[in-house]
Amino acid sequence: MQKKRISEYIWEIPPDQKPGMKVPARIVASEKLMAGMDEGVYNQVTNVACLPGIRQYAWCMPDGHWGYGFPIGGVAAFDMDEGIISPGGIGFDINCGVRLIRTSLTEDEVRPKLKELVDTLFRNIPAGVGKSGSVSLSRRDFTNVITQGAAWCQKNGYAWEEDLNRIEQRGQIPGADPSAVSDKAVNRGIDQIGTLGSGNHYLEVQAVRFDQGCDAEISRLLGVEAPGQVTIMIHCGSRGFGHQIGTDYLQSFGSAMKRYGITTNDRELACAPISSTEGRQYFGAMACAANAAFANRQVITHHVRQSFETVFDKPADRLGMNLVYDVAHNIAKIETYEIEGRPTKLLIHRKGATRAYGPGNPALSGIFHQTGQPVLVGGSMQTGSYLMVGTCMAEQLTFGSTCHGAGRVMSRAAAKKRVRGSDLLNQMERDGIIVRTASFSGLAEEAGFAYKNVSDVVEAVHNLGISRKVARLIPMANIKG
Repeated sequence: MQKKRISEYIWEIPPDQKPGMKVPARIVASEKLMAGMDEGVYNQVTNVACLPGIRQYAWCMPDGHWGYGFPIGGVAAFDMDEGIISPGGIGFDINCGVRLIRTSLTEDEVRPKLKELVDTLFRNIPAGVGKSGSVSLSRRDFTNVITQGAAWCQKNGYAWEEDLNRIEQRGQIPGADPSAVSDKAVNRGIDQIGTLGSGNHYLEVQAVRFDQGCDAEISRLLGVEAPGQVTIMIHCGSRGFGHQIGTDYLQSFGSAMKRYGITTNDRELACAPISSTEGRQYFGAMACAANAAFANRQVITHHVRQSFETVFDKPADRLGMNLVYDVAHNIAKIETYEIEGRPTKLLIHRKGATRAYGPGNPALSGIFHQTGQPVLVGGSMQTGSYLMVGTCMAEQLTFGSTCHGAGRVMSRAAAKKRVRGSDLLNQMERDGIIVRTASFSGLAEEAGFAYKNVSDVVEAVHNLGISRKVARLIPMANIKG
């Protein structure tokens, strides 16, 4: 498949490379990352470029790799009248996302108590397949959670008032429709608020570093102020609730496509018109799952603060445990961009990609209006992560989107063949990273060698200008499902 180099960090597959392509497909990558790009990405991103109502380009970010339907790292914008909505462009773990909490503690202060801290966190925050949380909810309570999101947490003592100002869209996606959610989905999700889950989900205790090119001034404004400062990163989503919603609508969209005369190159791209009854119902159910995920990360934050209070014998506010930001990276949202010289409402699908609004965007308030929206890029548990900010360039070029993580280069099955989880745990502890896991098998799946170099990914989006480096966050301890 022909790939034309548009600039140092943009590669384009023209529409003549596959029958039915309505727009070019574009990939953000350095030459090094492009050389190692999963071949499945090219097939999937060009399939996306064939979908009805797509506008301008089908994008894939530098952490891109094969996924279900869309590639992981996929971004696409659809016309609200002529376009579609697709669960394969959002992901099964709806609103899988990342949250960063700062502290006023230093690495030197935390190291002597790190094992006690990790054990306390592991005890207080359920991790692993099928684990239930500590929040007991009636079905009426759960309905409030999935419509109100983080606001429900604030009303019920799980959030500080200021937390909501530091969550994408204040932790509540409008349009949530509980009537569009199946009983099976409710039964899978009702007891999972406040749980990490499994797979690549984690809770990590980190220490701040400033590499060359990091903007220390913006970092200071965001509360990440000095090398060695301790932060906590949470990566999880809507768990079984979102997975069931995705499963339900993928099944129903198969017949809907026949009614609306839609065909796709891949059955995993099952979809429905945005304006159709089925499309509106899925959007309402997706918003419910997104709100559940925001609430899930907020309840985990509550337990993180309690755990630090126990270990350091101080209230969380005196430990400076303020939220830096919380951002989704598996979601579809209605946003406005300029198309052919006119502001146009579009449905932006982001699958393993992060919103990256720049300074001055009217959707941002407070300090973010000055700095740009924080972007949280999770790396592997052995290498570290990044705090970045969005840019006006991202709004002009990639529908306000950037990367979300390192991106896999190896399947979970292949990773497990290369290393035993117990050996990996011991190696990480020798490297100064304490690990607690619910599954040695799950730990092996997430070994650092199974991922791209997160610094390479970050440099690509930084140098292209669709997000800016602010700080690097190196792992001190990691809790895995």
